[in-house]
Amino acid sequence: MVNNRGMDKNADAPWSQLHWLIVLAEQGSYTSAAARLGVSKASMSQHIAELERAVGQTLVRRSTRSMQLTEAGRLLVEETRGSFDKITQSFHNARDTDGEPRGLIRVTAPVALGRQHLVPRIAQFLLAHPAIRIELDLSDRLSSLALDGFDLAVRHAGAAPETHVAVPLCKTDSVLVASPTYLQAHGTPETPEALAGHACLHYPRGREKSVWSFERRDDRSRTRAAIHVPVGGAFTANNSEALRDAAHAGVGIALVPDFSAHAALMAGDLVEVLSDWRPLGAFADQIFAMRPYSAHPPRAVALFVKHLKKELAGGFRVR
Repeated sequence: MVNNRGMDKNADAPWSQLHWLIVLAEQGSYTSAAARLGVSKASMSQHIAELERAVGQTLVRRSTRSMQLTEAGRLLVEETRGSFDKITQSFHNARDTDGEPRGLIRVTAPVALGRQHLVPRIAQFLLAHPAIRIELDLSDRLSSLALDGFDLAVRHAGAAPETHVAVPLCKTDSVLVASPTYLQAHGTPETPEALAGHACLHYPRGREKSVWSFERRDDRSRTRAAIHVPVGGAFTANNSEALRDAAHAGVGIALVPDFSAHAALMAGDLVEVLSDWRPLGAFADQIFAMRPYSAHPPRAVALFVKHLKKELAGGFRVR
């Protein structure tokens, strides 16, 4: 039989701990959950222990290398997560109904795109909205918005993912670039096949030999077969800025996203090679702002996406 006096005395005790348990389940480790909540790992462990004492059940199995919810813990998370999501949404809705937009936006973006094109536009946005804060994580690694606690991801992709709300920001393209000095010393390739005789700087895709594929830009019907060219060179890198800088130094011809080479092309430090040919399959052709599904996203997030869509609408092509 439930002791009503005891329940009344501790009725408000578990709520913060329940939220911490949900974050722990989402993050998968005490270290990540503590970082997400901005607390110490010891405090995280203490809160979960307090919740277990209040429930009277073991909720988390711990080892030196892993964390796993017990059946009781899993059920508790499943049955309460939706309520906490509604509370969070209601809080955002109430906060956003009037007054100046405010709050923290956690954003993840690729290194080159973020450094060259997002940071200047973030600065503009923050000056216009002084009550908003932005935490930008620059990484070419694809992050899970839910697990890593991001409000928004700016990514280049071939199509919008069905698991998120994805707002198209602009088109992007892959371009071949080289320095004028390299082309003067080694000649300018006139056809994709001629690349076989050049030093080609490429983004590694596994251990297979790198092959670049092309189609003519004027072949809108795409009736002609694509041309596939095995390429090789003295330098590969899994970062487009590194490839761009090596091309700028005269090491070879690099295949990079247009947003990475845009400033160097505008300045004349790099020259586009084989501009009549479209590289295929190297990088995605659209940039999206992606956020977890919510019928009413935080006002600050919605405003930031609108700002990026306006600022990036023209894309990055030089010609």
